[in-house]
Amino acid sequence: MTLPASRRLDRLPGYPLADMPRLRRELRAAGVDVIDLGAGDADLAPPPAAVSALQAAVEDPAMSRYPFQLGLPAFREAVAAFMSARFGVSVDPFDEVLPLIGSKEGIAHLAFALLDRGDAAVLPDPGYQAYRGGVVLAGAEPYLVPLRPEHDFLIPLEGLADVHDRMRMLVLNYPNNPTAADAPVDYLQRCVDFCAAHGAALVHDHAYSEIAFDGYRPPSILEMDGARDVAIEFHSLSKTYNMTGWRIGWAVGNRDVIARLSRVKTFVDTGVFLGVQAAGAAALEVWESWVPGNVRVFRERRDAAVEALREVGFDARAPRATMYLWIPVPGGEASEAFARRALVDEGVVVLPGSSLGAGGEGFFRIALTEGPERLRVAARRLGRVARFE
Repeated sequence: MTLPASRRLDRLPGYPLADMPRLRRELRAAGVDVIDLGAGDADLAPPPAAVSALQAAVEDPAMSRYPFQLGLPAFREAVAAFMSARFGVSVDPFDEVLPLIGSKEGIAHLAFALLDRGDAAVLPDPGYQAYRGGVVLAGAEPYLVPLRPEHDFLIPLEGLADVHDRMRMLVLNYPNNPTAADAPVDYLQRCVDFCAAHGAALVHDHAYSEIAFDGYRPPSILEMDGARDVAIEFHSLSKTYNMTGWRIGWAVGNRDVIARLSRVKTFVDTGVFLGVQAAGAAALEVWESWVPGNVRVFRERRDAAVEALREVGFDARAPRATMYLWIPVPGGEASEAFARRALVDEGVVVLPGSSLGAGGEGFFRIALTEGPERLRVAARRLGRVARFE
């Protein structure tokens, strides 16, 4: 007997190198020293203040009750204080902020709040899988726009004329995963104006807002004129605070969109564990004193990896933000083939650009998840894969 299956699942993209976890496990079992630079999951500790807050919370029976969508008021207030201190943006913690089980679920569920069948969402390609997944599962059309070097990895707004009448959502992500590109303020303002002119929601994934170097301070989309009318922004504690497994983030922005997303979530989850929200509030409260030290670690890793990759022959550029390097695959080889050889021949895990969309073909991503010396070793091994040495 064949049980029913949603046809929407067939519209979801496959994952290149689906056998990567098995290969990695087998290599390690065979004694191979595998250096995993694939997932953006750093080997660093969360802030002690967050750990202490969580430890205290689990001793409090009240923290084990349903959080619902309201969640912990102290977390909402900490988010509002952070948005004010960091971006100069004043938000209502109860009408313009929504706690999330990590920004990923909020981004995916937003499509259910904004899109109907026949609607289109303009998405970056390559891009985080949750963008496309949410749109497809909502029954709408993902309109993929390649991020190319000649456009500075920005979505060219002038190329969207054929989707204007169906566009209900434009998704941006700057600083960008996987390209590590950043967006000029004037471009962000043009995106706000563009969405206002076409009646579309502007969705900004700002997961890397704090991992920035060399004096660069990524702006919030909510700093742009008119953004409150069209924009919602997603933040995460995962990368900045080394809390990837804690699953805590937030959405902030247009109150009507926040209310719609909250209503969707009411039917699919009961909120973030209150103890984790208490830990999130504690992390945000030590933002100014703790985050700079964590960013220094990533800067040291960036500098070591870029220098080592250049030494062996790669075209490696030092980004101003994120925990990633976006490297052209040498010799015109397919990114999946290169990534497979890197793992099997040299024990280095990198992410093929094609795994995040066809627009990522020709590149591979390195996550700065290991220390400087391990990154140098990985660079030398990748040089051998590329036959530079």
